[in-house]
Amino acid sequence: MMNVSKTTDYLNPNLPEGLKRIRIPIITATDLSVKRYGQLVSNPEEFKIEISRWPALGWRPVDLDSGDEGGIKEGIFVSEWKGDILYGQNQAVGGEYILGYNTEPTEASENNKANPTRILLWHANYHPDGGQLFYPIDKKPFLVPVALPGDDIQPDQFICFYCDGTQGLYIHPNIWHEGVFALTGTQRFLDRQGAVHARVSVDFAREFNCLLEVLLVELV
Repeated sequence: MMNVSKTTDYLNPNLPEGLKRIRIPIITATDLSVKRYGQLVSNPEEFKIEISRWPALGWRPVDLDSGDEGGIKEGIFVSEWKGDILYGQNQAVGGEYILGYNTEPTEASENNKANPTRILLWHANYHPDGGQLFYPIDKKPFLVPVALPGDDIQPDQFICFYCDGTQGLYIHPNIWHEGVFALTGTQRFLDRQGAVHARVSVDFAREFNCLLEVLLVELV
């Protein structure tokens, strides 16, 4: 299994050419549709983030009053289109990333002025230490790609939630996801997540020779 965290520059993923595309469906986020992945959140100030208890290494269990005291981090997550490239900045954990592309990554340009018509996703991850909340500060629609837990993940197991901007989306620990996707321009989100910020990654380009494709024209 490849160790993505040791080899990947998230602002310069250096993706190979000619990757096939796996289209993933857009699902409207409702209380029912997100139930296995997390939940919709109307009031972030009253919502509690799950923190996973530190795993035991042997047969002796971790004491029940310990192992989940790392707390949470909070900050602004900025999702911003610059031409063909969708950037993410997670101020809660100090991360900056290329989240996706509107066209072939090797042809993408920040100078393109047209609105994006698709998102080509090259990477996803999950957090075993805690859940994560994205709450839209600008009250605009947004997208979040997700998949259920399991390290033997396959590209076609992903879906993409469409959220209308009136509520936030919370995802449980171990749920595969990538940051939060603005549809156009720049959008800001309250981000709240486990402070340990353990990250387990999948690189679709190198592991599966593909990119996940979300067609924004399906939202018209």
